[in-house]
Amino acid sequence: MRILLAEDEVTIAVTLTDSLEEAGHVVVHARDTAEALQALEQDAPDCVVTDIRMPGEGGMAVLRRSRELDASRPVLLITGFATVDQAVEAMRQGAYDYIQKPFRNEAILRKLDALARLRHLEVENESLRAQLDSHQRFEGFVGRSEPMRAVFERIATVAPTDATVLIEGESGTGKERAARAIHAASRRAEGPFIAISCAALPETLLEAELFGYEKGAFTDARKEHRGRFELAEGGTFFLDDIDDMPLAVQVKLLRVLQERTFERLGSETTRSVDIRVVAATKKPLRDLVREGTFREDLFYRIHVVPLQLPPLRERHGDVPLLVQHMIEKHGGGRPLKVSGPAMAALERYPWPGNVRELENAVQRAAALAGDGLQLAVEHLLPLDPRWRGATEVQEEIRPLREVLRERERELIEEALAATGGHRSQTAELLGISRKVLWEKMRDHGVEAPEAAPRTAGRGDSA
Repeated sequence: MRILLAEDEVTIAVTLTDSLEEAGHVVVHARDTAEALQALEQDAPDCVVTDIRMPGEGGMAVLRRSRELDASRPVLLITGFATVDQAVEAMRQGAYDYIQKPFRNEAILRKLDALARLRHLEVENESLRAQLDSHQRFEGFVGRSEPMRAVFERIATVAPTDATVLIEGESGTGKERAARAIHAASRRAEGPFIAISCAALPETLLEAELFGYEKGAFTDARKEHRGRFELAEGGTFFLDDIDDMPLAVQVKLLRVLQERTFERLGSETTRSVDIRVVAATKKPLRDLVREGTFREDLFYRIHVVPLQLPPLRERHGDVPLLVQHMIEKHGGGRPLKVSGPAMAALERYPWPGNVRELENAVQRAAALAGDGLQLAVEHLLPLDPRWRGATEVQEEIRPLREVLRERERELIEEALAATGGHRSQTAELLGISRKVLWEKMRDHGVEAPEAAPRTAGRGDSA
């Protein structure tokens, strides 16, 4: 699972994160309430583990916000003896369970394992119900982030109407998938879905494909040809890359949108067509209108209901879900897993090619893994220098446990030097007992400097 761990005590956070990641979970750590609330919005975790007492409003605020965003998401509370009553009250408000300090990490892992099995069954049931209720109207879309929820809500709202929709988004964000989702959720779902890319054909061929032609309309017109508008009768017509449509064709398209009529090339017969039009653009059409390469009147005919698809870099919390979906699609039935460093690289990479680029990377990794069942960083590395930034950070950042251990040794040495080697004063300065100080000095191989002579009456030994 993807787990949000909200814990301000560094020692607990580090050791628990290690245990969770070793068990195969992906951990997002928040050090206070504000970070936890932000992570809930951006990372869409499967589960939340939060301390009740943290800087800010505390774990109760995290619980409330998690319930507002996703009432089915389980929240496990960490509580001290003084806050047990508060934890019980939190369970009345929807928390999954609580665990009292001090605890063994294994205790939390057992609760999460049981929770993961339960969550898996719930997700399967939800998926089945959604497919039965909506006939897979969002087929091909994967995501639980806030930007994607907004997309799903807009599709659900506009699909039952016949309003023209303009889908805006960068290349690779899934514009055709969105158009198909609108069609599948509409009253035209039983009709055809016809698509054409305005960027794929030159002007003469594009016009012929859109409107059709009569026999003899031009040199190679040896028989009549039904255009895409006719083929889409009773269904949805998808105009992809409309920002690349030539001005001459834009004039004729405007009439189709206004009157739902057209003539084939070489014909004077006006034909009517019952279609729903969905268009997509990778460039801001308002800019093209100002540049004079796109008709303003056509823009207003198309821009009835805008649907903005977010780039993948703005919905990194969906990357693990997308990866799992793509593994099932391209893994050949193998139970493939993604290593922790590989998943971290996938989430860190900016994905200029968006979901399409991610799918290519996962498909390539599944092929390069051979007989192995785990996708590692080296499987994800195409011969592409842009990936280096996503993986080199792993090498630059040292493990937190190593850094903390090194700093602990330095503090002990500094404290011993400051007290002239007196262990009692050193322990007091560090806020630990003499026994703990002695154990840590032995563990780090630290030798105390020769103690300075003590003043009379102090009665303490070095």
